[in-house]
Amino acid sequence: MEAVILIGVQGSGKSTFYREKFFDSHVRISLDLLRTRQRERVLMQACLATGQRFAVDNTNVLRVDRAVYIEAAKAAGFRVTGYFFDVELKEALRRNGTREGTAKIPVPGVIGTWKRLERPELSEGFDELVVVKHE
Repeated sequence: MEAVILIGVQGSGKSTFYREKFFDSHVRISLDLLRTRQRERVLMQACLATGQRFAVDNTNVLRVDRAVYIEAAKAAGFRVTGYFFDVELKEALRRNGTREGTAKIPVPGVIGTWKRLERPELSEGFDELVVVKHE
């Protein structure tokens, strides 16, 4: 049983990474899809109760936000892996600029998220923390 926590600003590549690496094996938990925290909690609880692998595909830039998922997953006996998308602000803005419609986040939103970003640490409760860099 594995819980994956994707961490990074908008445009850092989290959703693309999910589709390429976890689409066939992990349920995607994303506020972009579910729209409310209540729906997110219900889906995560279903995964925890059934032992279903899942990936949280939100920005998760604050330690306190990550703790909610980590603590619940650990309590249910899941292994927790974090993937930190370490991308320069300029690159995140460039990638976000290629999006269309509601997927495109206003520039001040991306910058605001960037400023709030707390780099994840293994000590938060991750069993493994992987840094993903775009070359």
